[in-house]
Amino acid sequence: MPAQYAWSTKRVAAASVALVMLLVLVVGSVVPTYAGLGKKKVRYLGGTLSSVPENTEGNMFTTDATVLVFEWKAKGKRNRLEIPYNQINSLEYGQKAGRRLGLAIAVTPLALLSKKRRHFLTIGFVDENGQQQAAVFELGKEIRRVILPTLEARTGKQIEYQDEEARKAVNK
Repeated sequence: MPAQYAWSTKRVAAASVALVMLLVLVVGSVVPTYAGLGKKKVRYLGGTLSSVPENTEGNMFTTDATVLVFEWKAKGKRNRLEIPYNQINSLEYGQKAGRRLGLAIAVTPLALLSKKRRHFLTIGFVDENGQQQAAVFELGKEIRRVILPTLEARTGKQIEYQDEEARKAVNK
């Protein structure tokens, strides 16, 4: 084999290895982004609170009889938001179903055949300064089964459902 072809073959092999490494890197960074929220996790999406950064993932606890607790870590420090149940004046639950497009692009087109449901809870409450506040959370699919009925029981408020499908999903 002439030297010019041998050099070309080595270059193609090196380019192939580089391409495979790039694909591994891209898939490794894309898949967690589209993997979604853990079953028992909660994500603060936004609202009127300046004390919690948007898109912050953490845990929600309803074990305290007087306050709802959302805990998260930021820069190695544990943070905590407490909302007294007696200050909550509205609860709204909704869901959104969508195709797993990111996963289909990154891993397999078969992911387009499955739907991913996202569960949203909006909590309206009055803060310690008497100001009306709102917090929108995304709930993991297992934690919502605990959080929603507990909030109704502790606050004495009925959850407002965005639509009939959301009501059915909770009562399954």
